[in-house]
Amino acid sequence: MVEIFKNGGPVMYPLLLCSLISLTVIIERSFFWIGIGMRRNWKLVNEVLELSKRGDWNAIKEKASGSKNYVIRVLISGILHREYSLIKAMESASAEEVSRMRKYMGVLDTLITVAPLLGIFGTVIGIIDSFEVLGSSGINNPKAVTGGIAQALITTASGLAIAIITVFPYNYFNSRIEQAIRIIEKYATSFEIVYETIILAPENKPGNKSDNKPGNKEEEQK
Repeated sequence: MVEIFKNGGPVMYPLLLCSLISLTVIIERSFFWIGIGMRRNWKLVNEVLELSKRGDWNAIKEKASGSKNYVIRVLISGILHREYSLIKAMESASAEEVSRMRKYMGVLDTLITVAPLLGIFGTVIGIIDSFEVLGSSGINNPKAVTGGIAQALITTASGLAIAIITVFPYNYFNSRIEQAIRIIEKYATSFEIVYETIILAPENKPGNKSDNKPGNKEEEQK
């Protein structure tokens, strides 16, 4: 491997940096998603929805206190701001959670594009060197010509290898993000429906306090 690295020329150094960055991000994101999986507690999420049907907000705060489940954090944000704008509060909280999930994804995306380009750049440099040797010594020194071609092939192969190895975890992490977004939308919509039907709907039904005001009775008598 060391010999191949040396034969690849100067472009191998930025390719090595790309590979190290890619590996670091992949490991960091893998631990991140493993942590999310370990903190997954759908039983608690369902309990929060059940308590919200009864409007027991204090019990919800006690049960969900300190929870690191991203769905719980979104629902709690809506509960804390329910008197102002429940939907906007949950949208803001979900955007923050998704932003955490998409952290460093742009880095992987960039590396998938840049690594093959660097490989092609190394290829061009190797071919240029080969033609320079060919122009100065003709065909009397075939090893020098083939050395430049080998350098070109090594950098191309290295750039493609980095991109191919990176694209699999990149697509996997993206699929996990999309799945998490669907889960957030599912439970946020459920909570919104529960809040509107159980908490807000009775205030809009006939026979509420506004219908029993003296002014309304006088109008009915007239």
